[in-house]
Amino acid sequence: MKAVIAHFRQNRHRTVGNHMIVRVDGVEDRKKASDLLGKTVVWKSPKGKEIKGKVAAPHGNKGAVRVIFEKGMPGQSITQHVEIS
Repeated sequence: MKAVIAHFRQNRHRTVGNHMIVRVDGVEDRKKASDLLGKTVVWKSPKGKEIKGKVAAPHGNKGAVRVIFEKGMPGQSITQHVEIS
């Protein structure tokens, strides 16, 4: 399943480096997004590195999910595609 990294998870004072908000293709509501909990997400860098993560929770009511990756994500990963399996 294809998805796009939308943004870092953040609050007023801090950005969390390994938590990302991801928009999944074909998922438009919170109920469908909650079906993805626990699935594995893989981001591949242009140089071939892979960073894996897991879907932790739905985010909002329009089908976005929060993904917790193993380590911090680079800023260049925003708007890039990830694979959910």
